[in-house]
Amino acid sequence: MAGCSNCSTGTEKVGGCQNNGSCGTSECNKMNSFDWLSHMGLPEVDRFDIVEVKFKGGRKEYFRNVDYLQMTTGDPVVVDVPNGHHIGYVSLQGELVRLQMQKRKIKNDDNILRIYRVASQKDLDKWQEAKNRELPTLYRSKQIIDELGLKMKLSDVEYQADNSKATFYYSAEDRVDFRELIKMLASEFKIRVEMRQISLRQEAGRLGGIGVCGRELCCSTWIHDFKSVTTSAARYQNLSLNPSKLSGQCGRLKCCLNYELDSYMSALKDIPQVDKPLLTEAGNAKLQKTDIFRKLMWFSYNDDNNWHSIDCERVAVIMEMNAQGKMPFSLKQDTAADSADVFENSNKDLEALDKKFSQSKKKKKRKPRKPGTGGDAPQPKSAASPNAPPQPKERERPPRSKKPNRNQNRPRPENSQTVAPQTTAGTTPQGGEQRRKKRRNNPNRKRGNSGSQNNDSSNGA
Repeated sequence: MAGCSNCSTGTEKVGGCQNNGSCGTSECNKMNSFDWLSHMGLPEVDRFDIVEVKFKGGRKEYFRNVDYLQMTTGDPVVVDVPNGHHIGYVSLQGELVRLQMQKRKIKNDDNILRIYRVASQKDLDKWQEAKNRELPTLYRSKQIIDELGLKMKLSDVEYQADNSKATFYYSAEDRVDFRELIKMLASEFKIRVEMRQISLRQEAGRLGGIGVCGRELCCSTWIHDFKSVTTSAARYQNLSLNPSKLSGQCGRLKCCLNYELDSYMSALKDIPQVDKPLLTEAGNAKLQKTDIFRKLMWFSYNDDNNWHSIDCERVAVIMEMNAQGKMPFSLKQDTAADSADVFENSNKDLEALDKKFSQSKKKKKRKPRKPGTGGDAPQPKSAASPNAPPQPKERERPPRSKKPNRNQNRPRPENSQTVAPQTTAGTTPQGGEQRRKKRRNNPNRKRGNSGSQNNDSSNGA
């Protein structure tokens, strides 16, 4: 698997910034440029010889590769600067550098300095010693500024790779006389001092951070030329003029307010400008909200809490009628008859629902039970309908002869007392009689056969 050119991912050779995939400069995500022509077969003869080099804080400058050195994006190079040399990282090569120079309006002339060589380990060690002085210098410089009482904010210090010069980046609202400050800094750190004033947006870009959108700041990743942002951009987009929400980390209006401004401006051409309330017979309608892309506008009658939405074409018609001295019946209807038709049509669905649920459901008739299947009394049969199919008649049973009671002629003792039948819990004397009646009425019961079979079997034995 081939690795990227900025680290050694998937390769055995250390490439790029030589940190083996772990960034030690915190500059890899600032002002990155993607070379989308790197995999195209361009002729090497006409290769553009100017290289884009990135320095601390995302600052980029252009240098000429006079010796045609073989470099990879991310390699450290030693470049020529006024009064010494500096080290930066290669960020872009080839034809895209020509396009970037045209975009930034940089001329390809003799003022472009050259690249000396690819930085060696000795050059990187010396540069690291110079960078270690930046943080103590920053703290001491802020103390000196406070002692002098200057109204300026020092944000960053950048040492040159040869440790002979330092650039101090500051921001201030008014003009600052720092002549005395330069003398004190030069005597304190024994270096040449350069003071460079930057804006608050540039300061936020150098420091970096995370915006409210969850992404890195645009000024620290890709924006290099800052355009002015006004509050009118927020008004056109119907945003609330809340300074805490519209301002970024720099304290100024967010740059992203200009990103979609052109789309809103083109969409606003079809939306009428309502400067006064619309006059209707239902009352004066005031504009409350506008949906620019859906082209809908919400109005309320006499500061009522209920809002009514209409399209922009209807608003233009009402404004034209008001200009002629006419008033429609309401925002949606021109006359009262139209409103009555709309009211009737709107109530049709409600009436249909009322009819649906007002009709009571017919209860199903319960089928009568057959006599003798349960303990309940037999119910009278309902009159049969003439179209009902004939039902089969039940077979009539012959009357059953009663057997004589054997105990009827037995003599009873004189001192015999009638003993009440013992009943168990949950049973009654009448329950036995009902069970005997059911056994007698059962047609499947075998009478006398079981007794005769038992007698035959006993005799045969």
